Amino acid sequence: MSYTVAKGNQRVDPDEVKVSGKALEGVVDLRSDTVTRPTDEMRRAMAAAEVGDDVYGEDPTVNKLEKRAAETFGKEAALFVPTGCMGNLISIKIWTHHGNEVICEERSHVNLYELASMSAIAGCMARVARGEDGILTWEEIKAAIRPKIYYDSQTALICLENTSNMAGGTVYPTERVNEICDEAHKLGLKVHLDGARIFNAATALGDHLAVMTKKVDSVMFCLSKGLGAPVGSMVAGSKAFIEKARIYRKMFGGGMRQAGVIAAAGLVALEKSPARLHVDHENAKLLSEGIAEIPGLKIDPKKVRSNIVIFDCAGTGMTAVELCDAVHAHSVWAQDTALYSVRVVTHCDVDRPGCERALAVLKEVVTKKRKAGA
Repeated sequence: MSYTVAKGNQRVDPDEVKVSGKALEGVVDLRSDTVTRPTDEMRRAMAAAEVGDDVYGEDPTVNKLEKRAAETFGKEAALFVPTGCMGNLISIKIWTHHGNEVICEERSHVNLYELASMSAIAGCMARVARGEDGILTWEEIKAAIRPKIYYDSQTALICLENTSNMAGGTVYPTERVNEICDEAHKLGLKVHLDGARIFNAATALGDHLAVMTKKVDSVMFCLSKGLGAPVGSMVAGSKAFIEKARIYRKMFGGGMRQAGVIAAAGLVALEKSPARLHVDHENAKLLSEGIAEIPGLKIDPKKVRSNIVIFDCAGTGMTAVELCDAVHAHSVWAQDTALYSVRVVTHCDVDRPGCERALAVLKEVVTKKRKAGA
């Protein structure tokens, strides 16, 4: 499958598509919610941030962010890390040993977009299972657990992703997560939650983060996606877990000195941004319903739960790359995720008129192509 940024055919993670500088005027950038720019309030907080050496544990702004993140998730402690990929890798490294297996959904970020770091660095193998709409059941996980035989590699960890990015931003019900954790713990297995967009999941469910993540052994979440901070993610868990996480963060090159400059933006994101995520979800619903009405495009709007919309374009006579290139010429940026699959992601830098213009461009491009084909 191809994962290509429109214009240029550079194969990348769909969530690694930031461009430098200010948002381009007139462009509707729906490639990912990673392209968001920090708000004016974030920029002011960054400029005024009190800082110290975080490797020595002396940066007061980082310490405040870590404390606030732990409180938000009901965990004993938290750690500020440069990226979600590093946060996931640290967690996998802590809960596993070389030769172990990590059960995850086959479309999950830890399996597809983290450069096989669990193998290259943590020494583990991904053992994938397929869940309907990216959401695993305990029975599907149970079937992938290795028997206790000395010549089999052993299961050590289950990784869940909430929301499930490449399944279209689908959401794990809290009851499902709790069941998986309860059954996993009975077998001595740990559960890590890749919660890159967990705030979107909480908004979709109308649930509290501490309730949603109470039984997982560790959780990672991003400050730099829907929450709009320019950089950074958090991992949270027990004090013992975070003590080990701090060691691996340093080992993996993530020790940041006067990091309060960026932690300040993370604090604003954590406190202010969740309250507006419902707007992104409403815009995603608008997009999905509009896309469903365009002949040649296929999507079930009922499955759109958060800010990610993935639709099929096979009926247009164009591949996903061709369609993304065509709308790109009209200053609408989208992302291909497979040969005939296109992803658009709503966020704080795309408003309702922008989404409406994206729909108009999609309709114009697809209609023109279909007429030419006829």
